[in-house]
Amino acid sequence: MKLREITAFFEKLAPLVYQESYDNSGLQVGDYSMELTGALITLDITGDVLDEAIENGINLILGHHPLIFGGIQSITGKNMVERILYKAIRNDIAIYSAHTNFDAIKNGVNGKICEVIGLKNSRILEPAKDQLKKLVVFVPENYSEKVRNALFEAGAGVVGNYDNCSYNTKGTGTFKGNEDANPFIGEKGEIQQEPEVRIETIFPVHAKGRIITAMMQSHPYEEVAYDVYSLENKYHEIGMGMIGELSQPVEETQFLELLKSKFSAGVVRHSELLGKKIKKVAVCGGAGSVLLKKAIAEKADVFISGDFKYHQFFDADSKILIADIGHFESEQYTREVFYDLLIKNFPKFAVRLSKINTNPIKYF
Repeated sequence: MKLREITAFFEKLAPLVYQESYDNSGLQVGDYSMELTGALITLDITGDVLDEAIENGINLILGHHPLIFGGIQSITGKNMVERILYKAIRNDIAIYSAHTNFDAIKNGVNGKICEVIGLKNSRILEPAKDQLKKLVVFVPENYSEKVRNALFEAGAGVVGNYDNCSYNTKGTGTFKGNEDANPFIGEKGEIQQEPEVRIETIFPVHAKGRIITAMMQSHPYEEVAYDVYSLENKYHEIGMGMIGELSQPVEETQFLELLKSKFSAGVVRHSELLGKKIKKVAVCGGAGSVLLKKAIAEKADVFISGDFKYHQFFDADSKILIADIGHFESEQYTREVFYDLLIKNFPKFAVRLSKINTNPIKYF
């Protein structure tokens, strides 16, 4: 198993373009061509986790939180990050992180939280912007089906629960090739009129390369006429947080007890109880206070996240119950997501969940 096989798999599921601007997901240490002996899965990459990998003969650490966030100007061992990097390099251990790009997908961090709580009809809370483009291409009528199918197979034309989506209009294309042309239809130096189909379809930004390649390879013309437009539409397949519903409404205190149990939370910090039952639930793993207003706008009864500051609890404004279960606690099941994906897709690859509890916050 090569390292590039694992990184390519994860980046197909959650392309790095999905990560937030401040993030640093992806390969941080290692050579893509290196042979892997196994993967150790953790939430955070610490010195103890690195020692665990060395002791077990594992040369890939797969974490959720990136080890490197800021710039590195030297590796001299003057802080924890430099010491881990130095030791990982000396022991030929690769380090890979899938952070906010994995938060953004439906079956990632927040999808797992919804699953643990038992939410139904879950969807993205704040769909991403600037992640969709539209392709318009002009194709000879007899080749329109071939080009459409190639585009669909490459990932174009998916709208929510529907695929193979396109809009097609018939018209007449005109062209005249010069002496250096090799026209598929017509003769050099002569104006040609050809019945054509204008095919319109959308695709996610990260798929642009393979979409254009599929179009070019399936199109019969020597010179393909096409346009690519950026769309302002929100992309409902990815984004921040998720929202769903419980099968049956429950009392607030009962729901808080459920959270404390399911997430092994030392404490659940919460805003003022509102005296109403919980039905609609919004979630965001990690530090998600930025989504509070969106959760209120979606009429969620409770918003579950971590790292809320003192004054932010006032923002609940008697409109919603804030439940802060802790940063680590809200993201702990991410390890299981990674583990299940690797076991299912690489059944002969050695995968191990770290035994180290990396939560830096302790409760007395």
